[in-house]
Amino acid sequence: MIDLHYWPTPNGKKVTILLEECGMPYRVVPCNIGAGDQFKDEFLKINPNNRMPAMLDREPTDGGEPVGLFESGSIMVYVAEKAGRFLPADLRPRHDVMQWVMWQMANQGPKYGECGHFRRLEDTYGDQSYAVARFTDETNRLYGVMNNQLYLTKYLAADQYTIADMICYPWCVNWKNQGQDMEEFKYVKRWFEELSERPAVQRGMAVGSDLSVDQSTLSEKERVARRKLLYNQRARPVPE
Repeated sequence: MIDLHYWPTPNGKKVTILLEECGMPYRVVPCNIGAGDQFKDEFLKINPNNRMPAMLDREPTDGGEPVGLFESGSIMVYVAEKAGRFLPADLRPRHDVMQWVMWQMANQGPKYGECGHFRRLEDTYGDQSYAVARFTDETNRLYGVMNNQLYLTKYLAADQYTIADMICYPWCVNWKNQGQDMEEFKYVKRWFEELSERPAVQRGMAVGSDLSVDQSTLSEKERVARRKLLYNQRARPVPE
């Protein structure tokens, strides 16, 4: 059984999509990032980077002690290898998939995240026009990278549906809030619509829907406290 420390964000949903596609049993352990669960000692034992998701596999294939992992890309490679699905074994297609997984972790996720961050907070912190333009344009560029790849191939890598597609999909759901027009990227749109029809993708995206917090229901004091908790973090001191 896999314990998935999870909150319903794109980074969490990548993993639940894969687990659902594999039909692998797992247990969701809610990690309420707005309440600071990611800073608790028991979570930090699995993920010293105090970010969600994290995974604890209590039944690893080597029969040894539970395996703990952090970083969604690492978790997805592990799960795919354990299941023997969605990550080719042969050298060339495997590394084709891996380069797109790395692209998502290094480019799509961080840039789309910054785009959403600055567009969301522009009214709170004053003029953010440079940051909004910078990351909205970069997000547009990255949609273009996907669009050009999907013009050539049905899926992002290895001529088949893989973890490369699953890891990118959740970050495309909020394209409107990222200031993008999906009609500009017809091949991404085709790919996105196809994946949206997959039952396992639908199940994975729905995990934790009962956990989401409607920000509009929070008081200003609660919103300020959440921003203080989540933004502008600095180094955590070594426990002497």
